Amino acid sequence: MGTLSYTTAVSLDGYIADANGDFQWAAPSAEIFRVHVDRMNAVSAEILGRRTYELMRYWESEPDDESWTADEREFAQRWSALDRIVASSTMASDDVGSPSVRLVPVLTLSAIEDVVRAAPGEVEIFGPTTASAAIRAGLVTDIRFFVVPVVIGGGLRALPDDARLNLRLQETRPFANGTVYLHYRTEATGRP
Repeated sequence: MGTLSYTTAVSLDGYIADANGDFQWAAPSAEIFRVHVDRMNAVSAEILGRRTYELMRYWESEPDDESWTADEREFAQRWSALDRIVASSTMASDDVGSPSVRLVPVLTLSAIEDVVRAAPGEVEIFGPTTASAAIRAGLVTDIRFFVVPVVIGGGLRALPDDARLNLRLQETRPFANGTVYLHYRTEATGRP
C-alpha cells in the first residue's frame, strides 16, 4: 500500500501561480531540479488534472535538438515510467499520449484511495485544484513545499482556504537561491 503526497513550489504568501496564472517565478534552479529527480525514486504514480497533465506532457518526448541536460533526461525517463491518472471530463482517450496514462472523467475520494491502496510506493497528487478534496479529507500524508522567496499578492492558492491540518515538520533544506524546502507529515485532526 502506498501513501499520498502533495508537492509544489509556493510563494512566501502561499500561492503557486499569480493572478494571471504565471508561475515562472517558481522555475527550479539546477540544484532544486536535481532534488526533484531524486524525489521521483519514491514515487510510483501521479494523479493530475487536465491542465497539469498538458503541462507535464513536455517530459514525454525529448526535443530533437538535444538541449536537455542529463538531469532533465533522467527526470523525463522517471516521469514516463510512472503510472499517471489524469482527471478530466473534457479529454478523450485519444488525447493521452502514453499507455501508462489512465484517464478518469471524475476523480472521487474513493478512486484516490483505490490508487493509493494499489500503489507499491508514494502516489503524488499534483496541482492544488486536483489535490484540494484529498487535502480537505485528510488523505494526504506528506506535504512538500519548495517555498520561493517572492510575494505575489494573490492568485492560485497552494492549499484550499478551508483546509484544517495538523502538521509535523519532517525536513527542511535551504537552497542557494533562497528557496527553502519544507516537508511536513500530516497528523490526525480528529475528524471522522
